[in-house]
Amino acid sequence: MDKVLEFLNELAANNNREWFQDNKKWYDQSREKVLFLTDVLINEIGKFDPEVRGLQPKDCMFRIFRDVRFSHDKRPYKTNFGSFICKGGRKSMNPGYYFHLEPGGCFVGGGIYMPPAEPLRTIRSFMADHAEEFLEFTQDPDFKKDFPEMYDDRLKTAPKGFPKDHEHMDLLRYKSFIFSKTFSDKVVKSDKYIETMVDTFHQLYPVNSFLYRALE
Repeated sequence: MDKVLEFLNELAANNNREWFQDNKKWYDQSREKVLFLTDVLINEIGKFDPEVRGLQPKDCMFRIFRDVRFSHDKRPYKTNFGSFICKGGRKSMNPGYYFHLEPGGCFVGGGIYMPPAEPLRTIRSFMADHAEEFLEFTQDPDFKKDFPEMYDDRLKTAPKGFPKDHEHMDLLRYKSFIFSKTFSDKVVKSDKYIETMVDTFHQLYPVNSFLYRALE
């Protein structure tokens, strides 16, 4: 991964089409490494989460090209690589496992990010009836040690259709259900990186399992 992070460092300093075309071979090599990493993770995660078995890496990995049509930031390329490993691939809006490669900003995460209104309402309804179960594993000391807080993106008031005095309104106000953990560049470059990621994703499996059931 050191060569991949080196490419991303250089891309961040030279985020223009001319440099990118001159270094297209380096990009292709880096992309292939991330696809290979994604493939390895699909196989490893599939050992404890059958929902991801048989996925194609290209259906999980995000494109490096930015959509600049409606953005003031006209830089053409993202300065990171990332893959979201989930049932149906990254566009399916299912719960899954994400890894993010960016110099000084590497992390992994699990759960579901900003689901559309109907799936979000379904998750909230399930959460309203099963919050104690969710809290049982997310408040476990071993889990809290690596994931102290859920990604904090919440409504300011109670979501429509739920009683304002619900015992677990703090959970029902969330718009995403995501936990994440940062990794240093040193860990990413080490020969323990994949093993560390797989262990972390295994910790996050109960979150995704809960969300699978909610959406069913």
